[in-house]
Amino acid sequence: MTSYERDAIQPNTLGKFKDLLTATAKSPAMLFYLDNYLSADPRAADRQAQERAMKQAMRRGRYGYPPPSRPQQQGQKKKQERGLNENYGRELMELHTLGVDSGYTQKDVTEVARCFTGWTIEKPREIAKFKFDEKVHDPDPKVVLGKKIHAGGMKDGEQVIELLVKNPNTAKFISTKLARRFVSDTPPPALVERMAKSFQKSNGDIKEVMRTMIYSPEFWSKDAYRAKIKTPYELVVSSVRALGTDVDTPMPLVQWVGRIGEPLYQCQPPTGYSDKAETWVNTGALLSRLNFSLALAGNKVRGSRSDVGAVLGSDSGEDPKQALDRAVQVFLVEAAPGTVDTLQKQLDNPQVLQAKLDDPVKQVDLGVVTGLVLGAPEFQRR
Repeated sequence: MTSYERDAIQPNTLGKFKDLLTATAKSPAMLFYLDNYLSADPRAADRQAQERAMKQAMRRGRYGYPPPSRPQQQGQKKKQERGLNENYGRELMELHTLGVDSGYTQKDVTEVARCFTGWTIEKPREIAKFKFDEKVHDPDPKVVLGKKIHAGGMKDGEQVIELLVKNPNTAKFISTKLARRFVSDTPPPALVERMAKSFQKSNGDIKEVMRTMIYSPEFWSKDAYRAKIKTPYELVVSSVRALGTDVDTPMPLVQWVGRIGEPLYQCQPPTGYSDKAETWVNTGALLSRLNFSLALAGNKVRGSRSDVGAVLGSDSGEDPKQALDRAVQVFLVEAAPGTVDTLQKQLDNPQVLQAKLDDPVKQVDLGVVTGLVLGAPEFQRR
């Protein structure tokens, strides 16, 4: 997975979509996850057996008759047989390019899978590099989305990638994903349409599509302003950055990301984690977010140390209202009146004022105040 992000995704993030798609198709992580490294022409084993038989017959004719080779055990033969695997072919069209209900059929899935036979991994348990194995590739012509594919060898798969990148459905699908990621959970159709046109005009230049999005009126509209909810990963990272936290041991933070609902690298469906608020906003998740904010600001996360006093100012620990106002100013910039009222009601909490009931000297716990502010709805938004 680290190689997938470092070598396939990051170098191609703002390049041509075709290059990004090709890099992911060749990534050992993708080949393994969607089983394409096992996909082979079902007739490949028979072809190889025939080739071996022909070579053996030639040797017999040239050098005499050597002892016949020992017949292969039935169990061994079954173990060596490989067949066509359609997982990558299906997800390539449904999740990576065209999108579901875009006109492709089950026959297209099968034909794409045939095109990508032989795209496999060299020494998966050692160096794990991409390798094209001509011996298990399906050499016959294929038809994908009505277009004949017969470039031969590895070029069959490359021709499919070229075909999919140029399809208008891909332009719309990728533009919708980007707009959903950066603008809103339900991006305006007019914006998606303009982004899709940029995609097609620039031959899939992601930077140009992003430029169209960022310079659009929809991107800067009131409806889009802070419309997106942070994922658990984004919340943890933004909290650490906001507090200027020194992190010596990152694993407890990783565990908090999982506890809030997004265990890193552990999403089972090939769709990945959702980018919509409805996935992350519920009573249990919000409580976990607040507990994390209180733990981080209160220096109760192992391996992480925050100096809240330095962030808020040395005089913030004397008056609870002053401390709250300062925390809201630093971490939220602006807050709804309802949020401020709710936070102010917590100021009499014994956890906020570090004192026993009969103690006249009271010291504001800046960690609790800051944790409550970081748990506010405004900080949950990007």
